[in-house]
Amino acid sequence: MTEVPHDADEEERTTVTIRRAPKFSVFVAVGALVGFLATLVLTSLHEADPAVGFAASLGFFSLFGVPIGGILGAVVAIVLDYRASRRAATVIAGKLEVRADDEPDGVGDNAAQDNPTHDSSSDNSAQRSDG
Repeated sequence: MTEVPHDADEEERTTVTIRRAPKFSVFVAVGALVGFLATLVLTSLHEADPAVGFAASLGFFSLFGVPIGGILGAVVAIVLDYRASRRAATVIAGKLEVRADDEPDGVGDNAAQDNPTHDSSSDNSAQRSDG
């Protein structure tokens, strides 16, 4: 592949921080699910009251298990986020402006010649419009 030279004036440099951060919503959702599963296991270990039933007991204790699990998931995400921020690296990144109309010579010319059934009237439909 041929590299196209670029002017250094077109390059924009900024300082960025690179780190791996956890998604808090995923940790809270998984924590809530684990809290529900723990509630299910703990509720099924004990015999249900015949006047109330198993489903009502599970629903009542889920009011405690799901939020506690969600909070524990959030705490784990906060600890992992703190750990990731300590390992963050600061680098200088460059951004080059690339224009679609700057094709190297001969890139699009051979496509119509190689394929005799190619309709040249539809060539402009695949071009990007900036408007």
